[in-house]
Amino acid sequence: MILNQFRLDGRVALITGANRGLGLGMATALAEAGADIVSVQRSVEVPALAERVNAAERRLLPLALDLTDPDAAQRALAATLDRFGRVDILVNNAGVQHRAPASDFSFDDWEAVLAVNLDAVFRFCQMVGREMVRQGHGKIINTASLLAIQGGITVPAYAASKHAVAGLTKALCNEWAGRGVNVNAIAPGYMDTDLNVTLRADPARSRAIGERIPAGRWGTAEDVAGAVVFLASPASDYVHGHVLVVDGGWLAR
Repeated sequence: MILNQFRLDGRVALITGANRGLGLGMATALAEAGADIVSVQRSVEVPALAERVNAAERRLLPLALDLTDPDAAQRALAATLDRFGRVDILVNNAGVQHRAPASDFSFDDWEAVLAVNLDAVFRFCQMVGREMVRQGHGKIINTASLLAIQGGITVPAYAASKHAVAGLTKALCNEWAGRGVNVNAIAPGYMDTDLNVTLRADPARSRAIGERIPAGRWGTAEDVAGAVVFLASPASDYVHGHVLVVDGGWLAR
């Protein structure tokens, strides 16, 4: 049955930034599809995630780690293998954003954005990908953005980091596809999450964005649930190096 190809029973998913926003939605979907969850964020207190994983009757291992710590990926992998003995899915979801005109954008802010959005993504891909190659199987899903395709306004570091994530996804695909590891990315459009609070609070900007989206609304965490389950499941075994846009039709306008 084709629907069985979307099941994740017995799989273990490691996801960064799973305590809120898109990460919470993706972790919930993976758990509901059958995966046990290892979540990485700054605190081990993740009540909303714990409630959802428990409701799905799956296991949860929350890890409090700073993604800018060069050892975070190694520690997360070690804890995952110690608890579950395997890692089947990696979702690099955590991200930060800073808004300022490019002419005034400080280098400290530039480095802070890239440290989380790119450096940590590479470290987790490298560390977990190495284990997946050893296993002979695995699914890596990076969170890109519409700004992996467009340039955005007053977010030069964020746009640069997301372009880099898309490129890294394709580069890793070229090395690991033949070794049983799928590397893909999801590029969310304008989502109603904490990352876009500033935009949502600007009536003119929020209205202009909403009017351009053919679907007629901003996206939600639930809108990426199907995409992440697909890319994490056997249904996507022949999908490699793809950046899957989930944008309500924004790029089609």
